[in-house]
Amino acid sequence: MLILGSSSPRRKEILSFFKIPFFVVTPDFDELSVPYCNNPHAYVAGVAEGKGKAIAPHHPGIPILTADTIVVKGTQVFLKPSHPEEAMAMLEQLCGTWHEVLTATTLTQNEQQSTQVTTTRVEFHPFTRDEIRRYVESIPVLDKSGSYAIQGIGSLIVKQIEGCFYNVMGLPLSSLFYHLNRCGFNIWDHLKKPSF
Repeated sequence: MLILGSSSPRRKEILSFFKIPFFVVTPDFDELSVPYCNNPHAYVAGVAEGKGKAIAPHHPGIPILTADTIVVKGTQVFLKPSHPEEAMAMLEQLCGTWHEVLTATTLTQNEQQSTQVTTTRVEFHPFTRDEIRRYVESIPVLDKSGSYAIQGIGSLIVKQIEGCFYNVMGLPLSSLFYHLNRCGFNIWDHLKKPSF
C-alpha cells in the first residue's frame, strides 16, 4: 500500500496508470512556511519533503509519495496565482519565451526521506492579451504553478518542450519509477491490461 500525499487530480491520474494500491491523503502543510532563498531546486525539494513530514506521523510504516511543482524563468519563481489577474500577469511574462518546470518528488517512510528534482524546459507560443484572458477563463488556473496546464487545451500555448511531459503535469515517471522501486513496487509488475 502507498499513500499519495497530494490533492492534485493530475498526480492521482498519473499514478492510476498502474495497478499500484494507493490512497490519497491531503497534507496539512503550509507551503509558505518554506523560505525561498534564491535556490529553486532546494525550495521545491523543501516543500515536497515538508508535505511528507506532515503526513508521516499519522501513517507510520506506510510509504508516502509527495511532490511539488514550480515554474522558473531566470531568477523568478512562479507559484500558484492567488487570483485571475495574477495568472494573466504570469502568463504575459512567460509569453513567447522559454522557462523551466521543476518537480520535486519525495518518498517518506517513517523518518527516512528520498527526494529527486526533475527539470523540463518549456517554450510558449507568443499570444495576445485577449488570448491570455480567454485561456484564464477556460481552465482552472488557480491550482497550477505558473498558471497553466500542459494537457488538454493547455497545450494551445505550449510551442515545444525539452524533457518529461509528465513532469510538467506534476509527477515525472522517471522519479515515480525510482521511488516505487525503493518501497518494493516494480512498475513493470503493475501494468494495466487494455480493456479491449
